Amino acid sequence: MTHTPAPSRGRLITVTGIDGAGKSTLSAALHEGLNAAGHQTILVGKHTTDVPHDPALSAYTDALNALVYRRNPQVAKQCGDHYWLLALAAWYTLQDQLVIQPALRAGTHVVLDNAHHKFLARYAVNPDVPAGLAEQVFAHLPQPDLILFLRIGAAETLRRKGEFTSLEAGHSGNDEADFIRYQDAVLAQLCSQQESGGWLLLDVTGKGREAVLKEATTFLEQRLGLTFA
Repeated sequence: MTHTPAPSRGRLITVTGIDGAGKSTLSAALHEGLNAAGHQTILVGKHTTDVPHDPALSAYTDALNALVYRRNPQVAKQCGDHYWLLALAAWYTLQDQLVIQPALRAGTHVVLDNAHHKFLARYAVNPDVPAGLAEQVFAHLPQPDLILFLRIGAAETLRRKGEFTSLEAGHSGNDEADFIRYQDAVLAQLCSQQESGGWLLLDVTGKGREAVLKEATTFLEQRLGLTFA
């Protein structure tokens, strides 16, 4: 009796950075490039709710996504920071368990756009939440095979974005200075996480999409052996 060997486990590649750093743009380009090169890859973002071959779980995942990301802003303000931290932890847990880990076990690579690291940084600068609580509620999530950290200052991201939400300014005000002050504080926290090791830094200041993509693909080739066409 012959046995079909189990597929090699896929690689989890995450992209992080402050708002406007270009995470979604790079994630989509990496997803497209990996598949074009013959590497079976899925792109997972904040609205990825499809659980393959399970409509009931897909519907449940979508319902949780609606609570976390498609919420009424006025209702959100009444719920408080502790609630949203735990809601985000529930969302990332469910997405990891039902979408990401099954794909990795099947040998499919996963590009995760906007992993939880940004929220660790946001809560680290939030004086209303006890220090370390965010680390505790996200601690069970698996370590990615590669974390691409897009480093760029808040002033430049604001020039790229042109506008921002109250959340992106940390609910600290509506002026551009509020956005820059808050995002630079988040950036400092991300830099602190990066210093703990395991992250690859891409300084994207003043760089176009193609230049950033070239650097990122070089990292994937060198660290994970994933060649591009």
